[in-house]
Amino acid sequence: MNQWDIFSWSFPEAGTHPAVIVSHPDRVGRKPYVNVLYCASQRASRPAEGFEVMLDETDGLDWETLCRCDLLYFAPRSSLKERRGNVTPERRRQIILRINASMGWWL
Repeated sequence: MNQWDIFSWSFPEAGTHPAVIVSHPDRVGRKPYVNVLYCASQRASRPAEGFEVMLDETDGLDWETLCRCDLLYFAPRSSLKERRGNVTPERRRQIILRINASMGWWL
C-alpha cells in the first residue's frame, strides 16, 4: 500500500467506491489510518469541475472516473480492499493543485 494507490473503500453514506490514498508515505507505511479521496464508481458523463480530476484506465480504473479533491476522508488502512491501480504522475500534480485550490491553500 502506497501513496497514490487506488483501492476500493466503503465511504460513509456513499458505499463502496475507488479511493485514492493521498497521505504521506510515512503515514501510509506506519499508521492505521490514511487520508483518501472519493472517486465516483460510475462512468463519468460530464467534464471534471474545478474541484475534480478525471482518472481513467491509465490509472487502473475501468473507465473515466471523477475524483473529488475538495474533501479528505480518514480511512482505516485495514478497510481498504482490492487495489485498483496507481494515479499517473501528471494526474498527481492535478490532484495536488485541486486540493490546494479547494482548501484555499495558496503559498
